Amino acid sequence: NSTTFIVPAEIFPARLRSTCHGISAAAGKLGAIVGSFGFLYLAQNKDPAKVDHGYKAGIGVRNSLFILAACNFLGLGSTFCAPESNGISLEELSGENDDGEAAAPAHARTVPV
Repeated sequence: NSTTFIVPAEIFPARLRSTCHGISAAAGKLGAIVGSFGFLYLAQNKDPAKVDHGYKAGIGVRNSLFILAACNFLGLGSTFCAPESNGISLEELSGENDDGEAAAPAHARTVPV
């Protein structure tokens, strides 16, 4: 939840935040779907005689859980690679105002389309 909801709200540029936040949420949901169906197929018994009707032989529940554990550790590692804002404003963090021009007054800003 932290990687999907909290971190994107802090690290994406202010201009693209809602779009990137939606993409991040969709990617999380897609990963849940792939993981659910992937586990269903992989967790089937190795013995073809003991497999549920309509499925092929899988790698077993134990090996499937090892694969899920590895995916969890990869997710944990990638979470620590995300930048931390440390009290810096989002515009300063993203470098949006570093183009050499003075920032426009707040009432003159427009939302990009």
